[in-house]
Amino acid sequence: MVDKIFVGRRKDAIARIFLRSGSGKVTINDRAIEDYFPMKEQRDNILLPFVVTETAGKYDVFANTNGGGINGQSDAIRLGIARALEEINGDFRAPLKAEGLLKRDPRMVERKKYGQKKARKRFQFSKR
Repeated sequence: MVDKIFVGRRKDAIARIFLRSGSGKVTINDRAIEDYFPMKEQRDNILLPFVVTETAGKYDVFANTNGGGINGQSDAIRLGIARALEEINGDFRAPLKAEGLLKRDPRMVERKKYGQKKARKRFQFSKR
């Protein structure tokens, strides 16, 4: 077993992941996954690396996450789990890569510019 902490990031969210052999229990910030992520889509998103590698129920996940919103946090946790599974078994790399689970999503919020309402929206122009 790999005794390492893996990091996943998405937008402003950062997740630190620790995987251990176990029964498939997922703990996020010392809370159960159902408590932390009430929406089923987010829980399925987090567990996707286990489904792809057919290791569901074999590892316990301990995650600490902060920053961003809950969708960004779920994507960050997913990336950390995928990186940890790849480290555990190199054979998992091909299916994880085919699903795009090892790639960090680089999209970030564009900053607001001065003289404008938002990042791209301008103030209304008046000719007269």
